[in-house]
Amino acid sequence: MSQTTRRPRETPAAERIDFGYAIRPLRTRWASARVPLRLVTVAGVLFAVAAIAVILAITLGDYPMTLADVWAAITGVGESFHRTIVLEWRLPVVLAAVAFGALLGIGGAIFQSLTRNPLGSPDVIGFDAGSYTAVVLTILILGNTSYWSIASAAIIGGLLTALAVYLLAYRRGIQGFRLIIVGIGVSAMLGSINAYLITRADIDDAMTVGFWGAGSITRVSWTSMVPSLLLAVVIVVAAALLAPALRKMELGDDAAITQGARPTPARLALMVVGVGTVALVTAAAGPIGFVALVAPQLARRLTGSPGVSLLGAAAMGAALLSLAHLLALVIAQFYRTIPVGLITVCLGGIYLIWLLIRETRKEYGAPR
Repeated sequence: MSQTTRRPRETPAAERIDFGYAIRPLRTRWASARVPLRLVTVAGVLFAVAAIAVILAITLGDYPMTLADVWAAITGVGESFHRTIVLEWRLPVVLAAVAFGALLGIGGAIFQSLTRNPLGSPDVIGFDAGSYTAVVLTILILGNTSYWSIASAAIIGGLLTALAVYLLAYRRGIQGFRLIIVGIGVSAMLGSINAYLITRADIDDAMTVGFWGAGSITRVSWTSMVPSLLLAVVIVVAAALLAPALRKMELGDDAAITQGARPTPARLALMVVGVGTVALVTAAAGPIGFVALVAPQLARRLTGSPGVSLLGAAAMGAALLSLAHLLALVIAQFYRTIPVGLITVCLGGIYLIWLLIRETRKEYGAPR
């Protein structure tokens, strides 16, 4: 007696659950994943904006160049002087704008997800202040200005500051708001120490530290860019591997445990990765503020994702820092050279004021 094989009934469109964002399932022989289409599209557009800003930035400077000159220098058929300007001087700087912006976006996304607070940024919590203090001590006290010494000091200083903030904020667990408040206090204390050390230093050393502390990528060269890119690849891979645990921890520790995550080890690993993003940028270019604060939230609004996305934050950070660098070059054409860190602080400060007003109105139920 033959049996008829029945196909499973397809769910009608009216009965399907709409999660608010389109997802395309991808399945391979070894793994499967759900790809948010809007997130991937927005990230691609933002990286394209960063690429356009990079191309325009290469043409600007004390020696203006055309797009044809840039292309000829990159392909190796241009003049020797043009190849030196593009390949040796300007290319590492624009690559630093993209790579460092992406790293800051990833670091901001990690800490905002861990604290579940839009103010949970490494520069607000004070981790970059720890890196800055360690570099100030290395330059002023030890008199060492080599890249590896400054990079090691920035990473160690950021990790020690993160450990101090974590221990001071720990009370039967970690709460995001307490972590932010403690971090702001530690950042203020470290800022006072930095100011005291600079006032006691020689005028030349004080000017060196002051210019470095403004946050500028124009002094980045291949000597510092190559190791920075290698370390950046390690950090990005580590963040990608920890991303699933981060998504689970956004639901709370109890829910994360039921889904197989281990919150405490994962949180510590994520904090190390997040501090590493800030420390790496601080070591090569100085503290660049507010990109880590702004990028994750702007990306979240553009992508419409339910949480902070590492990919979206990285793309937004790369676009923001590339555009800030381009704006600094345009201003230099008419006025004078301005470090990109000052531009990000000015624009980010406006965003921070808006964010504080928005959160206050939300807290007390006032109309937006």
